[in-house]
Amino acid sequence: MQNFGPVVSQYGVENHGIKNAGTVYWNLSTPMLYEQVVRRREGVIAHLGPIVVNTGDHTGRSPNDKFIVQEPTSEKDIWWGKVNRPISQEKFDSLYRKMLGYIQNRDIFVFDGYVGTDPDYRMPVRIITEYAWHNLFARNMFVRENDPEKLRHHVPEFTVIDMPRFHAEPEVDGTNSQTFILVDFGKKLVLIGGTEYAGEIKKSIFTAMNYYLPKRGVMSMHCSANYGKDKDDVAIFFGLSGTGKTTLSNDPTRHLIGDDEHGWSDNGVFNFEGGCYAKVIRLDPNGEPEIYATTRRFGTILENVVYDNETRRVDLDDDSRTENTRASYPITHIPNADPSGMAGHARHIIFLTADAFGVLPPISKLTKEQAMYHFLSGYTAKVAGTERGVTEPQPNFSACFGAPFMPLHPGEYARLLGERIDKHGAQVWLVNTGWTGGPYGVGSRMKLAYTRRMVSAALNGELDDVETFTEPFFGLQIPVHVDGVPDDVLNPRNTWSDPAAYDAQAMKLVNMFVENFKQFEDGVTAEIIAAGPQPR
Repeated sequence: MQNFGPVVSQYGVENHGIKNAGTVYWNLSTPMLYEQVVRRREGVIAHLGPIVVNTGDHTGRSPNDKFIVQEPTSEKDIWWGKVNRPISQEKFDSLYRKMLGYIQNRDIFVFDGYVGTDPDYRMPVRIITEYAWHNLFARNMFVRENDPEKLRHHVPEFTVIDMPRFHAEPEVDGTNSQTFILVDFGKKLVLIGGTEYAGEIKKSIFTAMNYYLPKRGVMSMHCSANYGKDKDDVAIFFGLSGTGKTTLSNDPTRHLIGDDEHGWSDNGVFNFEGGCYAKVIRLDPNGEPEIYATTRRFGTILENVVYDNETRRVDLDDDSRTENTRASYPITHIPNADPSGMAGHARHIIFLTADAFGVLPPISKLTKEQAMYHFLSGYTAKVAGTERGVTEPQPNFSACFGAPFMPLHPGEYARLLGERIDKHGAQVWLVNTGWTGGPYGVGSRMKLAYTRRMVSAALNGELDDVETFTEPFFGLQIPVHVDGVPDDVLNPRNTWSDPAAYDAQAMKLVNMFVENFKQFEDGVTAEIIAAGPQPR
């Protein structure tokens, strides 16, 4: 086994049970990883410098293939169910041994760094990968250690071993398919196999932070974050994929803290990551110029983006491989990003939803109790064509706007949110980036320019004392007027040609909310239940 790289850690891979590997490449620089990617034919260099890769059959996460080991140190804390599925220690250990056998005589790549920009709460991590480009992904997405001496003495607290070409045997290994993402909080180890989708790497580490940080009184959040003229003017944006988290936080008038995963401690809001992972399908260079520019830079990884074989120019409008085309890039590619990844406490909390039913208002103000209700609900909607079998809008309730990555009971995260709203006086807003004038297929998507104007008005204080009216189905407070936005757009019922059809659709969505929230009713106050929509 040969070690190669600028800085080889004294805490070698044998500490993870790895023996007789081929060459172990340690902490390679971005250009060195580019060379390995091309030499191994893992990807191609596109026009102006990004690396383009194809993730094969898996163009997104595989939630049904993720399991948490049922072991003594964590099993009483985990919210077991459809999201957090158990696997036995015996099955994990058996698959681990087979993976270690698979690694023998194979080259591997090691990235050592951190998750978390706040030194008080960051966690040292190690990412061991089969692919050079997956290691570049880790280098982009996690926080780098630039001091060679510290890197040499780096000891990880949590490790990911990622071997895409190694597959499980479901009937033997107890997995759901040949693909697996196994999290062992006792061993502080994640095993990933059977999928080339790099997002599994970062989300498995996010799951670990969502387990450990709340135990230290820190709220872990699936959100983007930015700040205005000073670091005490912080806004955080919760939302599921496709709701606009990355887009809206990349505001040229504000400073980006991070685009996806954050903690909120007594010190303030801090980024977990050192990079961004943005959806780039049909990216508009005029509407999202900062993100668009990253797709034309050295160091960016473009996943499943189609390109011309001769010119190597990419086509961001081509969805023939997937709608979920992605760009992974260092946060320093965003000109207004704060590389420290740290700021003060949130003044504004924004819940983003893409309501394909065309019911929810484009912006509304929430009470603390309403905020708790909508946080636990975590609503957005899937539209026809996004998944096999989806022929009409379907509700997607994901607790805390990130249920697949939340190992603890959602009430624990909601409690931390409520405490911070009380302590810091944060204003909470619900913003619908979805449909207006009718449901998907009838209405149209809310104009990004309108959404940006409404969000800016909220963050600038323009809506603090503005006149509002109460929307009748969800009890939401809607501004009567927002400069730069037509008044009719603010009231979703006014945008429908048939108000009675709107009322029927609204009641349909109300009942979906009520049915979903039944799972939380035993653990919340009567005030929170009353703050949600009521069945009729």
